[in-house]
Parts: sequence; C-alpha cells; structure tokens
Amino acid sequence: MKSVTTAGSVANTSRAPAPSKASAGALRTAYKSHLNHTRKARYRTLKTLENTMAKVGFIGLGIMGAPMAGHLQAGGHKLYLHDQKNPPFELIEGGATVCTSGAEVAKRADIIIIMVPDTPHVEAVLFGENGVASGLAAGKTVVDMSSISPIATKGFAKKINELGCQYLDAPVSGGEVGAKAASLTIMVGGSESAFNDVKPLFELMGKNITLVGGNGDGQTTKVANQIIVALNIQAVAEALLFASKAGADPARVRQALMGGFASSRILEVHGERMVKRTFNPGFRIELHQKDLNLALQGAKALGVSLPNTATAQELMNACAANGMSGLDHSALCRAIELMSNHEIAKG
Repeated sequence: MKSVTTAGSVANTSRAPAPSKASAGALRTAYKSHLNHTRKARYRTLKTLENTMAKVGFIGLGIMGAPMAGHLQAGGHKLYLHDQKNPPFELIEGGATVCTSGAEVAKRADIIIIMVPDTPHVEAVLFGENGVASGLAAGKTVVDMSSISPIATKGFAKKINELGCQYLDAPVSGGEVGAKAASLTIMVGGSESAFNDVKPLFELMGKNITLVGGNGDGQTTKVANQIIVALNIQAVAEALLFASKAGADPARVRQALMGGFASSRILEVHGERMVKRTFNPGFRIELHQKDLNLALQGAKALGVSLPNTATAQELMNACAANGMSGLDHSALCRAIELMSNHEIAKG
C-alpha cells in the first residue's frame, strides 16, 4: 500500500513557507522601488540622448562657417542651414536641411548659430525681413559667432532676451586652419546658464573655450585678440624684411627664431606664408580692417590711445588700396615691402 504524504510531513519541508504580511509588503515596496529606479535611469538616458542630438541652425557657411557646421554634424546634431549661396553639398548629403530664410531656421532649430562677416550682416540676419527674430519662440538660444561691435552686440542681446530667448556672443580665433581642425579659441559673452547649455556644441568646434563675462564681453575680447594678431603680423613682416634686405635667408631666419623667445604662432604660420608667398585667404585683410576699425572706434569712445593699432590699420588700408583686400591678412607684409622696394622672398 502506497503511503500518502500529508501536508506538513518531512517530504514537504523543501517548499518555502508562505511569506508573512509584513515581508510581502516589504517585497512589494522593494519591487516598486526597483521599477521607479529603472524608469528614472531610462528617462535620464533618453534625456541625455536628446541633449546630445540637438536641433542646430547655422547661418553663414563661408570659409569658417562650413567646417564649423561640419563638426556639429559629425557630432550627431541635426542641422538646419541658411546661406546666401547654396550650402556645401557634403552637409546636405549628411542629412542637413536647407532653409529658405533665417526665420525658418529659427522655427525649426532650438539653437541658432550665426557666422557672418560684420555688424550690419548680423543685424540683417536677426532683425531683417524674414530674419531670425521673427521665427523665434521663447526658450530658444541665439549664438553669434561673428566678429562684430561689442556695443551693437549688447543691443542685439537685449532685443532677443525680450523675446524670451537666450543670447551668446561667441566670436572665434584660429582662422580657416582652426575651423577645419576644430581647434578654435572661442570667447563667450552671456549668462552662465546659456553658456553651459551650448558648451557641448562649442567643444565640437574649438579647444580653448572661455566664458569671459556678460553680453558684449566676448566681442570685446575678440577685438583685443585682433589688436595682438595685427601687431604680431606687422612685427614678423618687419623682422623678415629686415633680414632679407640684409642678405640673410628669411626661411632660415624664421626657423632660427622659432626656437627662441620671439617664437609665436604668427611667426610659425604667417611667417611661412610671407616666405612662401601663399596669401590665399584664411582670414581676409578686409575682415581684419573691419576688426581694427572696431578697436579704433572703441578707443575713441573710451578715451584711450592705440597708436600701433592705428599704424597696422593704415598698412592694411595700403594693401586694400593696391587691390589686396581679399588676400590673407599675412599679406600686410606687402605694404611694408612696397614702402621698402624689397620683397621678403620671391614667389
């Protein structure tokens, strides 16, 4: 006769006892906590993905703007483009959307970057017919990476802020080489919160990124940068011309100076241009003229004297008068060469 195992017998001891009400409640609480933690982690992940894939508008796709926009696209961002000319095909092929106006860019993008030559161009892009301002909605951010008037910048920022949007002035230094290499120096004026929002985009385009202060301070820093660059170009041009006229090989003189206290980025890059006579523009003389004009206008308003800046501007004016406004600013040496009736090197 087969035995029958009854409930509670030894054979039944491997089965887990029914949990008490207290322990069951603890299990439910732990499970709910786990679900909430998982949901929050997933939400944070999704938000991170959203933040790393921004909708970015880019207006002005010239020598500098095109490679800068390219770095943003390579970083995974969706681009909305507008330019007077057709945007570069490689950006369109990469998935960028071409817009018919600044207003359309502003409607479709969350962050709108502007990279155009001068103050009037920025004003037209922002506030002209079908301009960016007419397409903005509260909460968006406008970033002007052009090099323009600090005073005008403060006025532009005030108007954009009144629309419920953030504004950063973020001019750059580094020229075409820096734009292509994503090694630009970026000088930023605006609020810290806006800077932090846009900084991941800046990091795709540059290396040395600094929040200098409020709106206009980025542009003031760029003017100061352009004063230093112009005077260094003038110094390198005079030194190499002196050496060349004295009978020394300017290429070897430059090489020797690169190892001493006179070494500089200007001597390295623009000194080589002067020796090799390669003046195709990375940054045009006419644009540096504009920047030095901003410096001299600012100096007059502030009541300070910038005598050497004025001299550098006159040398650039001389180049422009001789049909060289479209050449690289290293061609400032041509004005000194013309006055000296001697070239640093033969082309």
